[in-house]
Amino acid sequence: MIAVYSSFFFFLLLISSVHSTLTISFTPQSLNRSGDTVTIQWTGVESPSDLDWLGIYSPPESPHDHFIGYKFLSDSPDWQTGSGSISLPLTNLRSDYSFRIFRWTQSEINPKHKDHDHNPLPGTRHLLTESNRDGEERLARYGEVKERLNNTVKARGVSYERERMCHAPANTTIGWRDPGWTFDAVMKSLKPGVKYYYQVGSESKGWSEIHSFVSRNDDSDQTLAFMFGDMGCSTPYRTFIRGEEESLSTVKWILRDIKSLGNDKAAIVSHIGDISYAKGYSWIWDEFFHQIEPIASKVPYHVCIGNHEYDWPMQPWKPDWAAYVYGKDSGGECGVPYSVKFNMPGNSSEAKVRNLYYSYDMGSVHFVYISTETEFLKGGKQYSFIKSDLESVNRSKTPFVVVQGHRPMYTTSTKGSDIAVRVKMIEHLEPLFVENNVTVALWGHVHRYERFCPISNNTCGERWHGSPVHLVIGMAGKETQPIWEPRPNHPDVPIFPQPARSMYRGGEFGYTRLVADKERLTISYVGNHDGEVHDKVEILASGEVISGGSDDDDGKDSSLGSKSEFEGLWYIEGASVMVLGVVLGYLIGFFSRRKREGAGSSNTGRWIQVKNEEET
Repeated sequence: MIAVYSSFFFFLLLISSVHSTLTISFTPQSLNRSGDTVTIQWTGVESPSDLDWLGIYSPPESPHDHFIGYKFLSDSPDWQTGSGSISLPLTNLRSDYSFRIFRWTQSEINPKHKDHDHNPLPGTRHLLTESNRDGEERLARYGEVKERLNNTVKARGVSYERERMCHAPANTTIGWRDPGWTFDAVMKSLKPGVKYYYQVGSESKGWSEIHSFVSRNDDSDQTLAFMFGDMGCSTPYRTFIRGEEESLSTVKWILRDIKSLGNDKAAIVSHIGDISYAKGYSWIWDEFFHQIEPIASKVPYHVCIGNHEYDWPMQPWKPDWAAYVYGKDSGGECGVPYSVKFNMPGNSSEAKVRNLYYSYDMGSVHFVYISTETEFLKGGKQYSFIKSDLESVNRSKTPFVVVQGHRPMYTTSTKGSDIAVRVKMIEHLEPLFVENNVTVALWGHVHRYERFCPISNNTCGERWHGSPVHLVIGMAGKETQPIWEPRPNHPDVPIFPQPARSMYRGGEFGYTRLVADKERLTISYVGNHDGEVHDKVEILASGEVISGGSDDDDGKDSSLGSKSEFEGLWYIEGASVMVLGVVLGYLIGFFSRRKREGAGSSNTGRWIQVKNEEET
């Protein structure tokens, strides 16, 4: 997914056709006199049902259950194809109209909720799509030549209402702001590995600037990714919650790396939970998208859900053992903005929340995203998805499998409330990882970087076959930090020795870079204070795991090799002289322990001070 934020709307541009897009539109956009006819058209309804229905609203911002009328989609002759149209004469009600399509099921029919003719009134729990309130289509136009954007595709517009927020501050007058519209469209028939130019908008509302991206090449073995968690954003003003100043540096260095790719290399971003840290203050989402636009307009921006997107007191899955795990960290958003503002592959959902778990291939890597905030235990829907997905991986095409989720399965952080989750993840999910030879597991939530040995059942192995390499990468911006695991015989002494299973851990903000072909996968940890590599691990398809540290060649990622086809891919000559100055006041050094076989050297660069708190 490529995300573009413009002055008039936020646009999600899908460059994969792995799932369909439901669109609704109506013509004409305005009526000359009361009683004129409008035609409502829709396409892309998956598994159409004779209970799917069209709601008619005036004024357009009315709550879902305040429709003035409705029609079943089955009134259209072609409804079973997932597309159709209905024509209606509309009376001038001294306000605009809008239209929404809902899914209603037999089990949800309420015999006590009827109209005057004793017909059950349709339910509004499952909104599929709704029309843009200003009535005008948005488009994406694209092409291989910047001056000739001859291909055009219609966009689907979606939004959400204050009533869908579940708690304060998201549903209060302080936290709530109308989110406007999120538009997404599917570009089809893209040539592999080709640079495309595009812009989004409409003739009357205006067009965005022209952006570009390189399409994915499914015939290539090459995989390039930028991966991190817990980034958030910075605001140019003080507000109700603290911003994440270090997120600016993370964006800066990733942009440097993207620019170094040139015009023929595709890459992706993985942001594994705790996305914007809006926590119920809706305008923070706008600040976040503004900050990531330079990245998300160029490469697909993949996400998975974290506690600060989803958790709320009445969430549907909250077993007794998790009573103190899942709190109110979303600030009442309960996953709704996350579900609307992103559109990931697949159709996973729970309690109207989407984008929970999915997978895709890129080059030599099969990527899997999971939710640690919704049910993941054996017997549940997500467990079944993970099991089926891992068992069906084509290892001749994608020899490496990378699983990503928010809360970590392994960490030496001692935050007590997360222990129960880790125990359940090891009990239920780790056997799937081990049996299906997952290569790497990436986690966020803990706001530091930590790399483990190849590990299963808390025991280090020598090869990744049956013992995935776990990394915690929640160091992209959030400044609050956990406490490391203390010595068991002296828990009151603030000395935190590094356990043998932890190969490297540090408090430096930053992100990771993943580079892979069919023979080798390399993950490098880039620090924000200098933009250079401070740790790396090389994983061979044969099973060998080569534990590394900071590079000795002036910051160049030696995993790419001087004779590799990727030579110089990430490295920009002279990058180390780029001026910092993003964060003021962080001048005190921060000590990070590192463990490297056969070496005991310490880094001499500046380390940015971080707050030592338990918030995640």
